Amino acid sequence: MTNIASLASIAALIGEPARTVMLVTLMDGRALTAGELAGAAGVNAPTASGHLGHLLDAGLLALTSQGRHRYYRLASPAVAATLEQMMALSGELAGVRAGARPVDTGPRDRAMRRARLCYDHLAGEVAVGIADAMSARGQLDFAQDGGALTPAGVELLTTLGVEMDSASPSRGAFCRPCLDWSERRPHIGGTVGRLLYRAFEQKGWVRRANSGRAVAVTPVGAAALDRHFALPATPSG
Repeated sequence: MTNIASLASIAALIGEPARTVMLVTLMDGRALTAGELAGAAGVNAPTASGHLGHLLDAGLLALTSQGRHRYYRLASPAVAATLEQMMALSGELAGVRAGARPVDTGPRDRAMRRARLCYDHLAGEVAVGIADAMSARGQLDFAQDGGALTPAGVELLTTLGVEMDSASPSRGAFCRPCLDWSERRPHIGGTVGRLLYRAFEQKGWVRRANSGRAVAVTPVGAAALDRHFALPATPSG
């Protein structure tokens, strides 16, 4: 019963609307102050402080102090993955409630649907397209309970400049399927997803927005994605 009680407690914490907004706001990997999160959630400072305290106690958030400032971030990629999958489930359940009527999944914003951050890795159409292409070519093996790079996949990512020496399978989740909020198919999470996004950013293939989760695919990136993954990605900025 202890696990059941813990699950119920976490669900209740996430289910409070202001706390939900705070958690989703942090899904782009940034660390924000209590004031910034209060503004995002539309609550006053004391209310925000109470919410953040509960989220910290539950292990959903981590706190970093720098000088006089205190910054909050998601405690781990697992928290972000859980939120992403809850968004996907919410869309599916909305479809059930709506009967046979089609239900739009994921964000309405086109840029967010095309490419966005899921904490520390890439999500959206581009990310799912990469996973699909690698799976079809035998470079990636996704199953219900996990994922793995094949030798051909390791060779591809090495060619792309991914630092595979730092992608040891012993360091947490190595290569896992993460159910995409908008596409309803998996993109690459775990260490491999994080390093792949980092390589894309360093090469100038993608560019983060000043705020929010949207990621722009540059013209150079669009050409590279087409070349390496057969993705006719239209540059988003």
